[in-house]
Amino acid sequence: MSNHNWKLSPSDFAFLWEECKRRFYLKLASGFQRPRPPMPKIFGKIDSEMKKFFAHKRTETVLSTLPQGVVEYGDKWVQSEALTVPGHVPTVFIRGRLDTVLKLDDGSYAVVDFKTAETKSEHIPLYARQLHAYALALEKPAPGKLSLKPVSRLGLLVFEPAAYSNDVRGNAVLSGSLEWIEIVRDDGSFLKFIAEVLNTLELEVAPGGSPSCEWCAYRDTARRTAL
Repeated sequence: MSNHNWKLSPSDFAFLWEECKRRFYLKLASGFQRPRPPMPKIFGKIDSEMKKFFAHKRTETVLSTLPQGVVEYGDKWVQSEALTVPGHVPTVFIRGRLDTVLKLDDGSYAVVDFKTAETKSEHIPLYARQLHAYALALEKPAPGKLSLKPVSRLGLLVFEPAAYSNDVRGNAVLSGSLEWIEIVRDDGSFLKFIAEVLNTLELEVAPGGSPSCEWCAYRDTARRTAL
């Protein structure tokens, strides 16, 4: 596959890649999709309501620590041109749907992901890969795709639910903290990560499954029992 142009989805850069390189390889190299894990609809509902609430607002009216600007774009599909990676002949292109882009007062842009999670979650650093991917796709878009540059800021807007209340009329409120977590842009480190991804995709056969991968463990157990 020396001349291959791999399509990479930013949504795979966190959990799928970290959980199991084998499933990542099978999805991209063989088109073998992993079973979709159950995702409570409530998280999608919270995400949707946050986007609607923030749309077109000045950032200082949302949270004082946000970069100053306007919430300009939301739920946009992006796709990059073919990107070269040092040390590799195959190229990659990034395609995915970003959460939100802020148009900052200095004329640049900030890519933002909304998360409903613990602000101290160990998963927070993994989301940096997604943000870097979206930034590159916006700055180096495929012909006809969304182009915004320069992207000067990256970050997460994290809602951590903490309290519930309701009144006798049946109106309920889920409240908590809202925190801006800045992600320092480091394209060099991101390209090293993409090179690691290509090292895996260029293997002749799929790598072994991760010992912690529940899907691989289930597959192996089922094969041993021959049910």
